[in-house]
Amino acid sequence: MIDAHVHIEGGPYSEHWIDVLVGKAKIAHIDELHLLEHSFRFHEFKGIYGSIVEHKDAGEYQRNWLESNCCLSLDQYKRLILALKDKRYPITVRFGLEICYFPESEDAIRKIVSDFKWDFLTGAIHWIDGFGFDQRENIHVWLKSDVNGLYRRYYALMVQAIKSGIFDVIAHPDSIKCFDFYPTEDMGALYEEVADCARKHQVKMEFNNGLLINFGHKELGVNRNLLGVLQRNGVSLVTASDAHRPEDIGRYITEAEDIIKKGCA
Repeated sequence: MIDAHVHIEGGPYSEHWIDVLVGKAKIAHIDELHLLEHSFRFHEFKGIYGSIVEHKDAGEYQRNWLESNCCLSLDQYKRLILALKDKRYPITVRFGLEICYFPESEDAIRKIVSDFKWDFLTGAIHWIDGFGFDQRENIHVWLKSDVNGLYRRYYALMVQAIKSGIFDVIAHPDSIKCFDFYPTEDMGALYEEVADCARKHQVKMEFNNGLLINFGHKELGVNRNLLGVLQRNGVSLVTASDAHRPEDIGRYITEAEDIIKKGCA
């Protein structure tokens, strides 16, 4: 089994901490573990977040959030990876990044990641034109927003992220449902566009369990309409816990695999 999305952030950049994560994965019967870090943790990426600090309704909170989270150098992470590259683990271990996608920052992102051999790069839509839709402190923005418009923009950004050629995987491709705001319009055509684009560009899509684990959302993984479209279009799916704690590594991966195998009509 694969857990393609596990955050290192709960501990130090040390061999011991990685051993802890690998040990938890092995207990959970994971035989391939993908470790990553959020781009917003690194000073090198700070410049791509300009739109979030300028947002008219959430800018002040988001500016403070960015300042408190952006506290590391990417070189620290690279040194950890290089120190462990020849270590033999009982399972396959890969290292990468989860990068917030902003269309205006594609060139900057390419430049930041270009001088290192990453095992994988995962793209994530966490921001819609500067709005952090998955931040609980921003619920007030949801309440006065055009939900249909946000969904349309979310999937348009996802298509752009796939077409950018930067990413190997797209994280949690329906995380916009995190607070149970749903569109009244049919998203089928948008799902088809995302799936067609992902297939053509050979970009994998996560079946990500993080909304259940981290948000308490009622649905495990990708909504079944989107899942069906992805499967009918032959898009590669990868299971992911989105664990931020060692005890969540591998959580619900077996259930996710079962859902994927059963498929959707």
